[in-house]
Amino acid sequence: MKDSQILSTFRERRASAAPSWQSSGLLFDTCQVGAVLRAVLLVQLVLAVGSLYWQLSFADWLGRYSVLTGATLPATLAWLIAACSLKKPLAKLSRAWQYAAGVGLGALAGLYGCAMLALSGLLSAAPWVASALTGAMLASALMAALVMRARGMMPAATAARLSELQARIRPHFLFNTLNSAIALVRAEPARAEALLEDLSDLFRHALADPGESVTLAQEITLAKRYLAIEQVRFGERLRLHWALDPAANQARLPPLLLQPLVENAVLHGVEPSPDGADVSISTERRGDKVIIKVRNTLAVTPAKQEPTRGSGMALANVRDRLSLLHDVQGHFRSGAKDGEYRVRIEVPA
Repeated sequence: MKDSQILSTFRERRASAAPSWQSSGLLFDTCQVGAVLRAVLLVQLVLAVGSLYWQLSFADWLGRYSVLTGATLPATLAWLIAACSLKKPLAKLSRAWQYAAGVGLGALAGLYGCAMLALSGLLSAAPWVASALTGAMLASALMAALVMRARGMMPAATAARLSELQARIRPHFLFNTLNSAIALVRAEPARAEALLEDLSDLFRHALADPGESVTLAQEITLAKRYLAIEQVRFGERLRLHWALDPAANQARLPPLLLQPLVENAVLHGVEPSPDGADVSISTERRGDKVIIKVRNTLAVTPAKQEPTRGSGMALANVRDRLSLLHDVQGHFRSGAKDGEYRVRIEVPA
């Protein structure tokens, strides 16, 4: 094991960057599908409730709501598109000016919606001031929601990091790995060196802070390092099956997302079973989505005659972090079926 590999851990921790939304200075990001959906739903809900202030029949309310939607929906989309297009310039501004810019764009969007109604002849007297103020207030509410979600990534990422470190760097895993290396030193020194290099690389990645996301290719490499260590320990009991699609390699994932899934597969599939287990990892790109699957055959204990189960904390951690990074575009499913435990992840390509 080289000194540079050990020292690189500390260099990476000092040089690590904050999450992208913070390091760039951007307070809110409207370029995500989740942000678009939330913005449209919020505005439409406000309109639906506001239309009820007029004591109308259901048909009249529906007609008024439809007219207002025809004006506000393009205005809302215009605000989202403008804020997304100005993402880089906004990131260079101070926090106060970013808020001011967002509110100003909201006021302009409100005036745009009012102008559409006025040009259509549906308004006898256009409420320009009220429309501008309404647009500004809705923009403020949307920005507040987006900022709160972005800031939520910091404590969640920190908690996830602590949880991952506690799970990844367990004493018995370290001791087992070192004992395996000691057993190989005299008989197979090359394998012992490779084992220690894998362990060094695994710790280096676990202790480093790579930022908000990494590529699927990086996660696959780290998972292979971990499984290579466990392969030495379990030998033929750990039967690995890889089916990797190179077209999926650039998909973005939260760091240390895949490794706890393969560790769960080893912990609950291979370790409790005298006959071992099959562990399958596959990736596939389907259009604009990437599908990641991790499967393992379940061990059956003689006493209970049912598959062993964990606490589910690692899976909950993965699900939460995936949701923070990809919002509604990220999907996570897990469960036992036909003697296997299956995890399926779907992320944007």
